Amino acid sequence: MMTSVFIDGAAGTTGLEIAERLSGRSELSLVILPDDRRKDDAARAEALNDCDIAVLCLPDDAARAAVAMIRNNRTRVIDASTAHRVAEGWTYGFAELVGHDTVAQARFVANPGCYPTGFLALIAPLVRAGLLPADWPYTVNAASGYSGGGKALIEHFESARASGQGIAFRAYGLAMGHKHVSEMKVLAGLSHEPLFAPSVVDGYRGMVVEVPLPLAAMQAPAGPDRLRDALAEFYAGSPLVGVSTASPSEILLHSDMPASDRLELFVFGSSDGAQARLVARLDNLGKGAGGAAVQNLNLMAGLPEIQGARLTPLG
Repeated sequence: MMTSVFIDGAAGTTGLEIAERLSGRSELSLVILPDDRRKDDAARAEALNDCDIAVLCLPDDAARAAVAMIRNNRTRVIDASTAHRVAEGWTYGFAELVGHDTVAQARFVANPGCYPTGFLALIAPLVRAGLLPADWPYTVNAASGYSGGGKALIEHFESARASGQGIAFRAYGLAMGHKHVSEMKVLAGLSHEPLFAPSVVDGYRGMVVEVPLPLAAMQAPAGPDRLRDALAEFYAGSPLVGVSTASPSEILLHSDMPASDRLELFVFGSSDGAQARLVARLDNLGKGAGGAAVQNLNLMAGLPEIQGARLTPLG
């Protein structure tokens, strides 16, 4: 049975990534509004109520308004905004963490944020297993390609480069309270919001998320090797999430990194086991956005999980 899909906000960065992955798939029927009706509320409402699955690639307030336009009990929703990630009645769309069947059966699915995807993939299974404390004040250091900021940040970086004043590094969120922090806390089951230090580098896509762990100070019951083994066991058999058994001397983001829906996890430890660095590498537009939305859509439509996925290596 063919599944009809409407991408509300298809002209945005994430919407374009999703549309690219869905194009040419015979088991899906894309509902596409002409350019002059993309912002017509009547046309959008009709499409939202006629489709089987709506994918919202909108700002938070617009996403909430779009959900309110749905007047039936049939249309299912994947929201790529921040609006519903910790909202009651919504399923968090990280299938590897919440369960594939849970996503498949949900009506309302909130796509995870790109930074939280890396953080939660590393921390949530270890806290759940009792290998890391839930009440520790975790720190998250992360760097993303500039596409994560949407069209405005893309233009900012690319115009700066064209003017000869290219931006190599941009730290932001310096006032704290970043919108991703709440989902990091809630979905990892933490007592405190992590201290989040995001940044942007001069590359279009790609992301590294790191959580440093002073294991000795934490009195953690497990050392780096046990943490790595636990993550490998948790993600065993996953077609998209892999845990490296190696300890490379560096982790790189290439400025011309291709699109990928993979997520790579690393555990580095000091020789005495007193310290560890947990690192995730992903494509902020892949498993961190559009790729995750397509994975969720596949599950909700009863299709193979990685249908249309980009399985390009990240390194």
